[in-house]
Amino acid sequence: MDPVIVVGAGPVGLALSLALAAQGVPSVLLDEDPESDETRPARTVVLREETAAFLERLGCKALRDEGLRWSGWRSVRRRQLVRELPLGEDPVPGSGVPAAPVHVPQHALVRGLRDAVAAQELVRTAGPSRIDTLEQDPAGVTVHTREPGSTWWRGSYLVGCDGARSTVRKLLDIRFPGRTAVERHAVAALRAELPRPGEAVLHRSPPWRTGGAEVTARPLPDDVWRLDWLLPARGELVTPDALVTRVRDTLAGWCGETPPYELLDTGVYTLHHRLARRWRVKRSFLAGDAAHLLGALGTQGLDEGLRDAENLAWKLALAWHHGASDALLDSYQAERRAAVAARLRAADQSLPILRGGGGLRTLVPGSARGHDTLLMDGHLGCGPLGAPPSYALSPLAPARTEAHTSVGTPPGAPVADVRVTAPDGTPVRLRERLGQERLLVVLVAPGTGVWDRRHWMRAGVMPRLAEAVAALPVKAELLVAESYPGASAHTVLLVRPDGHLVEAFGGVRPAELFAAADAVRGGAARTSVRADRTADVN
Repeated sequence: MDPVIVVGAGPVGLALSLALAAQGVPSVLLDEDPESDETRPARTVVLREETAAFLERLGCKALRDEGLRWSGWRSVRRRQLVRELPLGEDPVPGSGVPAAPVHVPQHALVRGLRDAVAAQELVRTAGPSRIDTLEQDPAGVTVHTREPGSTWWRGSYLVGCDGARSTVRKLLDIRFPGRTAVERHAVAALRAELPRPGEAVLHRSPPWRTGGAEVTARPLPDDVWRLDWLLPARGELVTPDALVTRVRDTLAGWCGETPPYELLDTGVYTLHHRLARRWRVKRSFLAGDAAHLLGALGTQGLDEGLRDAENLAWKLALAWHHGASDALLDSYQAERRAAVAARLRAADQSLPILRGGGGLRTLVPGSARGHDTLLMDGHLGCGPLGAPPSYALSPLAPARTEAHTSVGTPPGAPVADVRVTAPDGTPVRLRERLGQERLLVVLVAPGTGVWDRRHWMRAGVMPRLAEAVAALPVKAELLVAESYPGASAHTVLLVRPDGHLVEAFGGVRPAELFAAADAVRGGAARTSVRADRTADVN
């Protein structure tokens, strides 16, 4: 079976290749410009809890070594504190304390992913490799890369992770409509000792002359901060002198006087909102900025791109190893495009409220606190602007039966990261078992922690459940949890490889469990690996 071709070696392409390798799938990573990773301290990314965990499972050490988890979030209007929120690195599910996002320079993230790729035998990196031809047939994909690395490449599938100007998207003739210049920001990275280190702050309508409508300060390790000023969407150019003035005025406004600081990097960037019409054409897919652009109101485009990679990786792995129905492969577009479209709609509806101009302003409570909550959602990964997506309407969702039981996580939503016991008796976090080419079956069994595993594996419902798991149409791992939010004893959870809940059952229900697992794989596969190999030979 030919490897998967991944076009583009940015964070999304690197993560996708690593996620495929974790599930035993080889890939060829076509890197257009291996020397383009410049160090830009002002270019940083904020990763939500679940996407940061995804990268850490892939072996990316940059989040721990060069990222910072915020200890809190403050919102200020003029000089009045509107909202103060503590953040937790490992919050207890249901405690009400949001998980702290991870703030990391993008060049450090890319370097960490490249180091992980270099240690992975199943990923072959080729560059510089710029594609100019893409051809598809029932058995695979063929692409040609032009000079200086003129080569024909053959793959089982292809994923375009080649950015906003995606060549793959153009070769597939996919439209990319949307809005231009939704927001514009001036940005600076600097090193300084500022009040309340570790806490991010959003200051709306700051009282100093150059503050503008909004300024945000987000901390990084080693007393480094990224400052963002919201600019008019189509205003005059920001000169270096004007930006230095903004820095000095902002620091003086927060500290009473301008403290000593070291300016590391500056820039101005414009945010666009776009969504590709199609994310799959036969055996070719789009992911990351090639499929969508977003980022206004604190939303994070890279966060969504990494969710694309995690969603697509397990589906391609299942297809590569066992063949797959069109329903499974089509579900990538159905799930991810709908999730990003909902995020874009929420941002577009919120922009008139938060930036003026009427529109929905009259339909939403107009208090500063209400507006602040909308902005906080985008920055911290909450609410319609930032919460993890739910795939409740996925084509892979099983039919609801009387065996269904309600837990704290609705079907289609990401599961809580509870502690579980692995098959070898090791206590681990649930997220540590994701992304390994198998479903997870979790039995909620209070009290098992005090018993030797040799005994409870042969007691109660465990033998019957183990037999049901072994009979599933796809590989699955049986785990045991002492508790799960909203779940009673003997609840059985079926979890997808990307951490989304398929269904929760009240007790051991082998027939319903089998049907749900079959639905997750899109029904019986129509194309076997053997058939693919025969097609390749012929």
